Amino acid sequence: MDKYNLIMDAEQQFAREVTLGVIVTRPLTAWHYLIPGFFIIDFLRRGSAIRQYTQHFMFPRKLAINVAAAQLQGQTDQTVSMDSSDSVKSWLESLNLYSPELVQAHLALIDILSEHYLKLLTTEGDEFNTLIERAYPDRGHFEEFIETITAAENEVDRQVMDLLGGNPNVREKMLAEQQQIAKRRQKILEQVF
Repeated sequence: MDKYNLIMDAEQQFAREVTLGVIVTRPLTAWHYLIPGFFIIDFLRRGSAIRQYTQHFMFPRKLAINVAAAQLQGQTDQTVSMDSSDSVKSWLESLNLYSPELVQAHLALIDILSEHYLKLLTTEGDEFNTLIERAYPDRGHFEEFIETITAAENEVDRQVMDLLGGNPNVREKMLAEQQQIAKRRQKILEQVF
């Protein structure tokens, strides 16, 4: 498997684990026990939530790895950045979440991710954790990346919350997702270093 697909598969698995972590921490309601077959409806709903979250989580990551791949092929940063900006704008408009600030927050996230992916793409290895271990000289450098990416993701979340008017349900869900992301990244950190 080539490194591009290896990285994308690992990121998709990460997104699924985050979603499952959020879903599993949500307690079952009395309806799960009282209505026969409710668990099937809930199972389908959860499957849909996993697909939706994975799709949203992967959008900037796909753009970022494409930016990194384009840089490897010698394309200029300006051309690639304009393409990313247009893609982010169109995607956010399709979700009814467009704001110039949110576009900028996503572009900052994409820049950080593309640097990370460029390191991984130029490193030898056939497993995701091996790529991380070889791309980052030590635990401290990888922890620095985690702090940087977390701050960028939190800014994206903050911009989304501003657009949605501080909806408490959305805020609670975002907080649960952030906690799961932190747990998953800590797990990777411990596995690799």
